[in-house]
Amino acid sequence: MTQPTRLMKILIVLTYYQPYTSGLTIYAVREARALASLGHQVTVLTAQYDQSLPKIANEAGVRVVRCPVLLKLSKGVLMPQLPILAWQLIGEADIVNIHVPQFDASTIALIAKMRKKPIVLTYHCDIRMPSGLINKIAGWVSGISHHIAAGLADVIVHNTRDFAEASQFLKTYLDKLAVIQPPVWLPKIENGYIEAFCKKFNIAKEQKIIGMVSRLATEKGVEYLVEAMPEVLTQFTESKVIFAGEYQNVVGESAYKEKIMSMIDSQGNRWQFLGVVSDQELTAFMTRCDVLVLPSINSTESFGMVQVEAMLCGTPVIASNLPGVRVPVQSTGMGKIVPPMDAHALAQAIVEVLQQEPEFSPISIENLVSHYSPETVANAYDRIFRDLAEHYG
Repeated sequence: MTQPTRLMKILIVLTYYQPYTSGLTIYAVREARALASLGHQVTVLTAQYDQSLPKIANEAGVRVVRCPVLLKLSKGVLMPQLPILAWQLIGEADIVNIHVPQFDASTIALIAKMRKKPIVLTYHCDIRMPSGLINKIAGWVSGISHHIAAGLADVIVHNTRDFAEASQFLKTYLDKLAVIQPPVWLPKIENGYIEAFCKKFNIAKEQKIIGMVSRLATEKGVEYLVEAMPEVLTQFTESKVIFAGEYQNVVGESAYKEKIMSMIDSQGNRWQFLGVVSDQELTAFMTRCDVLVLPSINSTESFGMVQVEAMLCGTPVIASNLPGVRVPVQSTGMGKIVPPMDAHALAQAIVEVLQQEPEFSPISIENLVSHYSPETVANAYDRIFRDLAEHYG
């Protein structure tokens, strides 16, 4: 990577960092590491959601500072020590990058403003809390916190203007919007790795594989893929769904897991859960899939990086017709878009893709690699950070 002319101390703040797995976390990890590769000093301030995690560590050139958690509230956490840590780390930083959803976004933004530091807010998605009084209160407080942070922010980054213009939250702040695509990366794998992967997970060569990669969470719309499968199986009797990602212990989703598992039971060996896989295994999985499905149901999904990952492997995608989520397919033509929460339309699209078996040109894939690379994303952030640093003096 080419070093920028001005190196900065960058503080990235978010609730969950690795080893927790979510789209937001993966984005932040890739952004942090790519900015560090440019020569910047990058610090991540995050929650010590698991007490076995070190409070301070150097991870791939990024300093990670974890704040102890006193209490968990649904998917959020309560960290009384956060303002003290934030005051210190913000004082050291040239730029503060806050990732939301995050319960503490307003606290971080207020401290940054008090310490006269520029604020870049990366807005990932809208929030929708589960039912229950405590969850509703938490959602209401988080919403206020996000608005305070957005009001104080100098720049608000999102993946697409399509989502921003449709979002009840973001459309209030379009004058601050900077569109930066998410960082997407998959490692290359050696010849024979896909065969070894299939052998490890007992994936037969003749089967049509319908892939899904996500956490097992309400907003992902897994039940609509379950409902679509009987119709798909009438056309492709050897087809099978393989789900890669965390499905056992997803925070706040135990009731949803029970619902999905009871639905899947009737389909027997037509469903397979892989759990969390390595980056190399994910490349093999995406390549082996005949189609990847993203049946998301609401604005808590704003893009879906897994779509681009699949396309990088030459695999077509079926995605819900939601703002932001539809953009990768619309911009590349590598798949189909279906109405959200429509199992019949989803089944029809899966059958059509499996019948056509489309192939994508190497040039198209190379363009995707360049456009979505973490280096490209880091350079886009770097330009914003340098402009703000110069403005603040």
